[in-house]
Amino acid sequence: MPRLVLPMNAAPLAIRIERPDQPDVTALLDALDGYLHALYPPHANHILDVQALLAPDVRFVVARRAGVALGTGAVRGMPGGADTDFEPFGEIKRMYVAPQARGRRIAEQVLAVLEEMVVADGVRWAMLETGRDQAEALRLYERNGYTRRPPFAGYPDNGSSVFYAKRLPA
Repeated sequence: MPRLVLPMNAAPLAIRIERPDQPDVTALLDALDGYLHALYPPHANHILDVQALLAPDVRFVVARRAGVALGTGAVRGMPGGADTDFEPFGEIKRMYVAPQARGRRIAEQVLAVLEEMVVADGVRWAMLETGRDQAEALRLYERNGYTRRPPFAGYPDNGSSVFYAKRLPA
């Protein structure tokens, strides 16, 4: 990935629904994939590729400052199952902030936007799977009210995954 040049001005952060197949966005997704592949074996990576992110049940957002893509996130609408007491939920996916842009609460803002989308759909639960070796992600989710829960939606209990849920306001 080419070196990210961060805007030096105080331009506001814009988080909007965008297509994941834009070159600057796929560069971020590729960086995330490389990071995950370095941490976990292939069977423990539950990655939605760009084609899956284009599905109608997925909303993908990009965080930009002065037009520069700094972070991503997605939410996928999921039907309830036995492991969620048959309540539908929004599954948070593809959360990533470029290393040079970290420490600015961008991931927290992306997460808040995704949660707002889930609530706007009339759904009360946000859930996600992340990895045990991603300390920053674990802190982010716990700091934002997510609590650990058992596996859901067919994810295996593989020892590498950590599962979270958050009850959202009506």
